[in-house]
Amino acid sequence: MRRRRIAVFGSTGSIGKATLDVIGHLSTRFEVSVLVAHSSSRIIAAQARRFLPSMVVLSDQEACVRTRQLLGPGFRVESGLGPMLDAATSARTDIVVMAMSGTAGVLPVMAALERGKHVCLATKEILVSFGSEVTETAHRYGAQLLPIDSELAGLHQCLEHRSRESVRKVILTASGGPFRRTGPPERAAASQVLAHPTWRMGRKVTVDSATLMNKGLEAIEAVRLFELRPEQVEAVIHPQSIVHALIEFQDGSLLAQLANPDMRLPIQYCLTYPERLDSVIRPLNLSRVGRLEFAAVEERRFPCYRLARSALRLGPAATCVLNAANQVAVQAFLQGRIALGAIPRIISRTMLALGVAKKNVGRRSVRVLLRLEQKATTYAHCLVRSCPAPGGCPPHAENRKAVRDSRQ
Repeated sequence: MRRRRIAVFGSTGSIGKATLDVIGHLSTRFEVSVLVAHSSSRIIAAQARRFLPSMVVLSDQEACVRTRQLLGPGFRVESGLGPMLDAATSARTDIVVMAMSGTAGVLPVMAALERGKHVCLATKEILVSFGSEVTETAHRYGAQLLPIDSELAGLHQCLEHRSRESVRKVILTASGGPFRRTGPPERAAASQVLAHPTWRMGRKVTVDSATLMNKGLEAIEAVRLFELRPEQVEAVIHPQSIVHALIEFQDGSLLAQLANPDMRLPIQYCLTYPERLDSVIRPLNLSRVGRLEFAAVEERRFPCYRLARSALRLGPAATCVLNAANQVAVQAFLQGRIALGAIPRIISRTMLALGVAKKNVGRRSVRVLLRLEQKATTYAHCLVRSCPAPGGCPPHAENRKAVRDSRQ
């Protein structure tokens, strides 16, 4: 059997590294065709020496030069969008794993789907901002699109081959992060926010987990990916992170997917689907787990989750702006420029300023949504600059300069 060749986008991040662990474990089944990262030269050079890809791509030009120097003439090292698109569409690539942060990977994902590739998507933001176009492209070209996410992969397993008419609702679980009992405080140190009790993830997604924005984004993903209605998707807080997703049938029965909290398991599920192979993950021992707890999500304590649910009901333009503003606000928090409590205010005011805080079910192309994303990013940056560091945004008053800049 020929080994399937995988292009790993975002190979130096937590999901990318876990993907390479799975590929190494299943080396008789898979090999790496391309490694893609932003700027982590030393890490990607070490990965290239181990997995020997046909090409290494970095989006940062200076990092590309450094990586060429580290690897020498025996490796092909490129930079920019063109080589990324080549990596996604090459005949030497069978599977694309997209784990790049934010929406930078949307064009390679679309290109891979148009070639009928098997795409494993770890980047929530792509489905949140461009979901309808992405899923319709996958259907149009007969491409396989699977979610690398413990909850959405769990949902995929529960829903597989089941009639949607038999399903009343689906339930996503959230650990609740470090503030599950109180909701995120107005001010918290980054070290507190990043101290996730069960998962080890990248910094941005860990902040999203603390604010529960992560669960809001997953609800949007679930609606887009599984063709559900917004009211069919719920979330509950489950601090043990053992049950990842449930579905409730029309007769009241529940079906759940359980596993130890380790991202390598949903990654392997997506890579090997529809097969099931031995993994490096230890099996779940229920007697050792002891008990499983569940609690309702109190939306008043988690305004980011409430905003995401609202954007889902409003339509694609609203979810695109929500995601762009959240990315800016989370980065500003991690840089110490704003307080944690300023994140939902920046998101809300960006949505209001760009006129998406009202229902708009019309279809938007990727090109139109990319322009809207840029406007939202510009506006949110202006709001961040107007915040007294590391305080919150000025209350209520609209930032006229931000509005003017965002519309240029």
